[in-house]
Amino acid sequence: MTMDNSGFEELFGGSRLMAILRGMGAERSLAVSITAWDLGIEVVELPIQTDEDLEALRVVAAAGRERGRIVGAGTVLSAQHVAQAADAGAVFTVSPGLDLEVVRASHDAGLLSIPGVATPSEVQLAMKAGLTWLKAFPASVLGPQWLGAMHGPFPQARFVTTGGMNAQNAGDYLRAGASVVAVGSALEDPAQLPLLAELLGPADRA
Repeated sequence: MTMDNSGFEELFGGSRLMAILRGMGAERSLAVSITAWDLGIEVVELPIQTDEDLEALRVVAAAGRERGRIVGAGTVLSAQHVAQAADAGAVFTVSPGLDLEVVRASHDAGLLSIPGVATPSEVQLAMKAGLTWLKAFPASVLGPQWLGAMHGPFPQARFVTTGGMNAQNAGDYLRAGASVVAVGSALEDPAQLPLLAELLGPADRA
């Protein structure tokens, strides 16, 4: 049985940026999420590694539901993490590596799931399982050229680049074939916000 995650196509809705808010606590996570949403970045991911992270996810997910925005959980490493993410209101899970048990647990919980990949073998295994949306991680180490190399043998793959992304390099990854670029600390830098808005493009902002 395959684990289809093509629903991310609709979830991202053509938006080319996603926000990742790591370890900020509930109050700051909510403030930065609102910055992202106001900018036109509709999808936010909060990695869950501590109880404080779970509380932040709960707060941001509730605010996202009110605004019609999508909030997911990152650094999901186990079925227990999946259950915690679902309980906190996440709509999707993201993992740093390829663990099909985590994808299956997410699938069973009604959550979309993106596994992390960094090699052709991992991309091939993920696609064999029915997964077309994959997280290229760590993207800044892999480089934009990696995306072009993967699109040759795996043209159906859709990559979300994560790790070391900012307003200066996001465009390079989008031009190289990334479907979505995930930015974090860039959202707290006022100088980068106009550049990020340009990357979203006028068609992506309502």
